Amino acid sequence: MRHYTVGILGATGIIGQRFVEMLSDHPWFEITSLSASESRAGKKYGDQVDWRISRDIPEDVKDMEMVKMDPDEVKADIVFSALPSDVAKKIEPEFARKGFTVASNASAYRMEGDIPLVIPEVNPDHLALIEVQRERRKWDGCIITNPNCSTIILTLTLKPLMNFSLRTVIVTTMQALSGAGYPGVPSMAILDNVIPFISGEEKKIETETLKLLGELDGDHIKYADVEIYASCNRVGVMDGHLESVFAVMDDDPSPGDVKREFIRFPSLDLPSSPEKVIEVRDEENRPQPVLDRNAGRGMAVTVGRIREGIRYLALGHNAIRGAAGASILNMELAIKEKLI
Repeated sequence: MRHYTVGILGATGIIGQRFVEMLSDHPWFEITSLSASESRAGKKYGDQVDWRISRDIPEDVKDMEMVKMDPDEVKADIVFSALPSDVAKKIEPEFARKGFTVASNASAYRMEGDIPLVIPEVNPDHLALIEVQRERRKWDGCIITNPNCSTIILTLTLKPLMNFSLRTVIVTTMQALSGAGYPGVPSMAILDNVIPFISGEEKKIETETLKLLGELDGDHIKYADVEIYASCNRVGVMDGHLESVFAVMDDDPSPGDVKREFIRFPSLDLPSSPEKVIEVRDEENRPQPVLDRNAGRGMAVTVGRIREGIRYLALGHNAIRGAAGASILNMELAIKEKLI
């Protein structure tokens, strides 16, 4: 396997830091460019980042000189974008036009008809939209997106349930503070409190999931015929989104049927793949963020309390499986399938 050079757009933020952490010792990728706001260009990464992942910035990037978010200055085969959506809307196409493969964590292009929105274990065939995108937009490169963090956690558990003719999903999320970025939610707003609204989050879950579970039909995606209703809450947890799910299926499976489908949901042979995509816990008080968010190195989803109904709890690491790790897994799949 050849090594691919990679750049990170928005490298100083919470998700940018996760990209740095996960890519710094990746067997296929080598970080060659880091960028953020123009004011940081020409300065050392280690001097410009408020590092929140661990106490030590990886040595291979600590003294790397940052560059502008300009396709002529970023030297890489692939760029991983941790940009806010409004910035990504302008910047990402500039890179795609210049021949870069852009792995985007932003929401700006997720719902575009010719841009793949992918979870590798769920809808790998949707990567075929890369060629549609290049032809329509006259780009030498492409944009590949991963879903919203809470959407990824939910959809990984819904894919096995499609075997039972899934019809309706009601989900209530309890989302971690790191999902709001840094500095995130003011302490006096979240301490001793739950905030029952996250702007735009419910719509993302209700729409992105239908595209992910949909079928590739030539040059477009036919959305899944499933009703999804979401309520999203911010809670005082640092990392790990917990979701309470109620699923209605035509085939009316038992909790045991559902558990078996979760357990045998297949993983992929990729460097970032967890051994088990869905880890099932039988304890009545699991999953919990502190105990389960790092399952599968943060790339697995943990499910528990599967009850008649069907009702269950799902937990995933929002910044790893729900963000940086998702983009990296998408690129691993695209490389394995020789699509980039």
